[in-house]
Amino acid sequence: MSVPLSEGPAAEAGLDPEECSLLADPRLAAAIDLFNRGEWYACHDGFEALWHETQGPVRPLLQGLLQVAVAQLHLERGNRHGATVLLGEGLGRLRRCGDQGLAIDLERLRRSLNPWLQTLQSGASTTDLAPPRLEPSGQSPPVHWPGSPSRPEIRG
Repeated sequence: MSVPLSEGPAAEAGLDPEECSLLADPRLAAAIDLFNRGEWYACHDGFEALWHETQGPVRPLLQGLLQVAVAQLHLERGNRHGATVLLGEGLGRLRRCGDQGLAIDLERLRRSLNPWLQTLQSGASTTDLAPPRLEPSGQSPPVHWPGSPSRPEIRG
């Protein structure tokens, strides 16, 4: 017998029911994995699908992640201005999302994105910057994280 998300450990940890549903959705794990592999277009598709289905408080977080991915895609394609604008918008959204959400360490992500935005705004080269990554927050309850043995197969 399964426990409804509204009554399980995620609810006991004070998570929004919609966030609980997203944490159980294998598409979120796949989008995180694609982000961390630098597959920006596919990652964008994954986060965008979830964003369209979300109406609650995690919607701005998904939009911020989506904008960061699209910024990286613009940069890959030589559109530095588009990358700068979208990274600034995404970082602005992520700054309003607290230190963790969707089991992602958002404070760490924001710290890693600040040099990207400063470098883009200054016109300097980004080649020495490490690509942004989504790292687990240690959020309770434990959730599936990409790279674990039960990782879903990703096609695309």
